[in-house]
Amino acid sequence: MQATDAKLQLLLLLLLQVFVVSATLHPADYLALQSLRASLSDLPGSAFFLAWDFTADPCSFPGVLCSADRVVAISLGDPRARSPGLTGRLPSSLFRLSALAELSLVPGLVAGPIPAALPPGLRFLALAGNLLSGRLQPSLTVLRRLRTLDLSANRLSGPLPASLLRLPELRTLILSGNRLSGSIPVGVSAPLLRLDLHANVLTGFLPFLPYSLMYLSLASNQLSGRVDRVLLRLSQLRFLDLSVNQFSGPLPGDLFAFAISTLQLQRNQFCGPVRPSGPLAVDGATIDLSYNRLTGAVPAELAPAGRLYLDFNRFTGRVPVVLVDRLVAGQMRLLYLQHNFLTGFDIGAAVPAGTSLCLEYNCVAPPPSSRSCARDAVPPRMRPPEQCAAIRKKKKSN
Repeated sequence: MQATDAKLQLLLLLLLQVFVVSATLHPADYLALQSLRASLSDLPGSAFFLAWDFTADPCSFPGVLCSADRVVAISLGDPRARSPGLTGRLPSSLFRLSALAELSLVPGLVAGPIPAALPPGLRFLALAGNLLSGRLQPSLTVLRRLRTLDLSANRLSGPLPASLLRLPELRTLILSGNRLSGSIPVGVSAPLLRLDLHANVLTGFLPFLPYSLMYLSLASNQLSGRVDRVLLRLSQLRFLDLSVNQFSGPLPGDLFAFAISTLQLQRNQFCGPVRPSGPLAVDGATIDLSYNRLTGAVPAELAPAGRLYLDFNRFTGRVPVVLVDRLVAGQMRLLYLQHNFLTGFDIGAAVPAGTSLCLEYNCVAPPPSSRSCARDAVPPRMRPPEQCAAIRKKKKSN
């Protein structure tokens, strides 16, 4: 009899503990956390959920932040480098966390779709580096307070919802490394500072984008058409990567006057002469215009660049002395000019150690200080004379 009474007392004590714990947290949040724990688990080597003991206060769980009796932020998984992450699926009960403002998930193997309903007050949502699939849910497009959305490196597919790009407080949108298709919607009105859509399968033309953009990456898609009018509006840009697309037409000269530290336009179909409206605004910038159809003289205004890629174009004439001087002084660390139609390169001193100069396959013999080009296997030293004669004849006829 005494043993039975002791067991009953222990059971009552445990029930009382659970009641007290749940009483310190809103019941809806308590149940939502239980559902979250049941839907996700640690990958081998991870112990994130080890301390999620619901006989204790859930607000003391790793990754859980509360304000009063509501959960306001959840960081799922061990954020340390090389953490194995989590597996499972995001539960549909997440929307019950009505006060949740931040939700993040470390890279892992969490799969399935994004829940059809999400907490309406979310301001920060980062689920990058998992196996999330399906289309971008309408639940994302009603998050009127959302400022940061990072769903990169997942398996999301389908089109970009136009309403997502019109959220009134959205500053950062990172959807790179997915399988998104279709065109970028017109009428983008979100006050974006960063837009990263690289490594998808987007097609079509580049629409006008917000003036506020400082970081724009659309690399490795299938976008096409002219971009000069669009880019001229984006004077706040500090980083621009349009590489590996099918963009065409001329490059606007004013683009080089923007304070852009990284400008990557390689592997497109840009054509015509490059005519910067003035010297580069950022000393030491990385400028990559390689693998296009650019013509005319190499612009002296690009001399302030720290790394300058002009290879695999149709540039002609002599290389400006100011570029050579900066290279010899060690102020320009890399100058790639191979596979053009250049006819002169005046250099009177050795290129400093640690500096890369490549001039192969032009209409002039590379100087002795020109090192082997990393982009070529064993390139010929000079372009065949008949090709150089043909380009000179074409210039005269024009």
